[in-house]
This record gives sequence, C-alpha cells and structure tokens, in this order.
Amino acid sequence: MKIAAVIPAYDASRTIRSVVEETKSAFEGIGEVYVVDDGSTDGTAAAARAAGATVLAHDTNCGKGRALRTGLSRAAADGHVAAVTLDADGQHPPAEAARLARLGLSPSALVLGIRDLKGAGAPRPNRISNAISNGFLSLFSRRLLADTQCGLRRYPLPRTLEIGGRDDGYAFEAEIILLSIAAGIEVVEVPIEVVYPEDRTTHFDSVRDPMRVVRRVVSTLVSTRGITRPAA
Repeated sequence: MKIAAVIPAYDASRTIRSVVEETKSAFEGIGEVYVVDDGSTDGTAAAARAAGATVLAHDTNCGKGRALRTGLSRAAADGHVAAVTLDADGQHPPAEAARLARLGLSPSALVLGIRDLKGAGAPRPNRISNAISNGFLSLFSRRLLADTQCGLRRYPLPRTLEIGGRDDGYAFEAEIILLSIAAGIEVVEVPIEVVYPEDRTTHFDSVRDPMRVVRRVVSTLVSTRGITRPAA
C-alpha cells in the first residue's frame, strides 16, 4: 500500500532542498515524493529535482489548490492509495508527515493534522484566521473541527479527486473537508507538531485569503445542499 508525499511549492528555493531530502528519507519504503513547482522563478524546481523529488511544474503560478490537485492526480495515477501533503517552507516536519502516512487508519479516511498554534509560536493573525475558519466550518458541517487550515494532512486517493474540489487557492483545503463530510468520507483529526521559524516565508495573506475561504465555503454549502444549514 503506497502513500505518497506531495509538496506544493512556490519560490521556495531557500528551503525546498532540505525539505525534500528529509521527506525522501522519512518516506523510504512508503511512497514517492512529489514536488509541484507552482510557477516559481527562483530555481525551486531545480533544487527539488537535485534533492531527489519527482517534480511536476506549472508554467505560471496557479495557486495552492491547483498545485495540490496536480500532485494528488499524479500520485493516484502512479498507484498510491493516499497522499500526505506538507508545505515547502519547513513548517511541517517530514517525520510528522511520515507518521501520518504510517498511522493504522483506513486509507479511505481524510486525516487532518491538528496544530497547537499558540504553543508552536504561530503569528497572531494566523491564529485568529484559523479560529474563524474553524468556527465557520464547524457550524455548517455540524461537527467540531479543530484545525481546518493545516496543510499537513492525508488525502485518500482517488476519492479526493472524485468529490470535485475546485478552488485553486488556499480555500481548497477547507472545501475538501466539507465535500468529504457531505460524501460520507471518514474524517479523522490527529495532533501534529509544527515549526514556525522566525525567518519563515509565507504566501498566505491573513486578511485576503480567509475571505476567499469563506466565499468558497458558501458556494460549497450551496452545491452540497445537505449541509447548507447550521445545526439549531
């Protein structure tokens, strides 16, 4: 049973080599390591390839959601039953990604990593936007969700691709949670460790991107209908 590692990356040449090398080591005997270079202009693809990853490249920057779909599609085509996704900036320890891959859970489950954002030293705007997203999705999915924005998670394949996530940006990760619940896919939450180095580079806008998540969630609720109203 092969489980891949999928790393979406945009202008991550400073960190991608070490992330790939550690992930390759951690995933030995588990599955392939894919890096989706999302239109980088700084040599990210070359650095990832030199570190041993299978590199999938977008000609232009398409967004994290599109990059994830590209990586998940390739992993499924190569025979993986699931894929663990982790960020290219070093926030997600590869050892934690491998732990999610090895968990004795059904490969058909969506496994969400739960961060201790305050304990990990996450910036306050990130903690606030995550809390808003958690509350919003919990209300409309009718179940308590502890961390809806964490990119360290395990997707079942090819089921994730079949349920039709469409967002090209960060909202894809929230959209997939709602679509999975609507489709009856088991959703499991697992505490994970993360790292927030002081010099970490992020492309997530803590004001603009949460609003995009809200818009995508609303459209997803309308399309799924069965979870369009919050519990009384």
